[in-house]
Amino acid sequence: MNLKQHTIKQSISFEGVGLHTGKTAVMTFHPAPPHYGIRFIRTDLEGKPEVRAHVDNVVATERGTVLAENGAQVHTVEHVLSALMGMQIDNVRIELSGPEPPIADGSSAPFVELLQQAGKEEQNALRQYICIDEPIYYRDEDRQIEIVALPADEYRLTVMVDYNSSVMGSQHAMLFDWNDYPKQIAPCRTFCFLHEVEYLYSKGLIQGGSLQNAIVIVEKPVEAAQLERLAALFDKEEVAVQSNGILNNLELRFHNEPARHKLLDLIGDLALLGRPLKAHVIATRPGHHANVQFAKKIKAYMEKNPSNDIKQFHPGMPAVLTATQMYEMLPHRYPFCLVDKIIYLDDEQVVGVKNVSIGEPYFQGHFPGNPVMPGVFQIEGMAQTGGILVLNTVPDPSNYWTYLLRVDNCRFRKMVHPGDTIIYHCRITAPIKRGIIKMHSDAYVNNELVCEADMTASIVRKDEEKK
Repeated sequence: MNLKQHTIKQSISFEGVGLHTGKTAVMTFHPAPPHYGIRFIRTDLEGKPEVRAHVDNVVATERGTVLAENGAQVHTVEHVLSALMGMQIDNVRIELSGPEPPIADGSSAPFVELLQQAGKEEQNALRQYICIDEPIYYRDEDRQIEIVALPADEYRLTVMVDYNSSVMGSQHAMLFDWNDYPKQIAPCRTFCFLHEVEYLYSKGLIQGGSLQNAIVIVEKPVEAAQLERLAALFDKEEVAVQSNGILNNLELRFHNEPARHKLLDLIGDLALLGRPLKAHVIATRPGHHANVQFAKKIKAYMEKNPSNDIKQFHPGMPAVLTATQMYEMLPHRYPFCLVDKIIYLDDEQVVGVKNVSIGEPYFQGHFPGNPVMPGVFQIEGMAQTGGILVLNTVPDPSNYWTYLLRVDNCRFRKMVHPGDTIIYHCRITAPIKRGIIKMHSDAYVNNELVCEADMTASIVRKDEEKK
């Protein structure tokens, strides 16, 4: 998957009817800045309220995932979110002139084609991944649903379904290479069983459903009276069940199209975490409710293990700021240049890399027979990394000085030796007030915490200091 975040190059629109509401809407994708995420804007409502695609905003999961925020709802978001995740697009603003995205043909393929037309644009910000250290399980024994996320270096998914159906049988689908998504997963359409259709319609759902945007699976002989009711429901002269057990002889695009669509839905629902996983997700009989509950378990795990975020960063990542660019912003010079590059930077956190060499000048006098990096230099490395974060809050960083005012709760956990590579991770812990910034800083070697501290710094304009 991509190292850096992406958006689209240009705005592009799609119009159609929603599956459940039956209402027509125009959906327009717009480019968005780094760390924006995916947000829906209800342009048909007063004030154009914004609804973020986030698991905390899910309010319903019956035959589709519904989001609500700021007094507005967006229905059936999973196919659009799946297309965006499948295309590895992180930041997009979606204006919607109705309550529900168009259902199109019941798959994500039309949205993928639309995004391909808009084009992808790489952004100068690294993707944030969710990394896990241990299996995360979700079980619903009554519905025979089980989903597990296993630690992995890549995002992979495997789905198995078995509805005890003589027509559909047991199926499985998988996605290990995200380049396969547009052709192997996106074209797979939503489906339901014939016995569900009239019930769903009576519940106010599938108001925009048709035999062109859903696979209707027929397991038992159907009486003529029911076929007449279905013909009226779908505004057809007649409907029939053909030998393949599907209403009106719809041809499957894949022999396991239902399982692939379940995988498509799972991708869309897990996109509500706000960033992709580094895990292998294995799901048996998944559905929207289970998918969302599973996503909430992952979110809870990450809130309890915030340090896992650092595991997505490694020394080989491309630089967001090179050493030359860094020290154009910072006033330090040799031998006090203690960070080699910045590999991540946003409004709240920064990650820097330091390769500790035996040639460092301090090793000449600091335990020369047993070289150990002095703790004060580790603190200085964290302070310089944090200084980049501080300077990133102003539009003209070259006109500012940053000063370290205070260090609290400092702990040295492990020794750092020549040959080690330190990952410095600093994040702002309180709103900036009157030029005072509070940060928490950690230093890692091989994903192990070697040093941590709370820091307070100030930022001062150079011309004001001279006064």
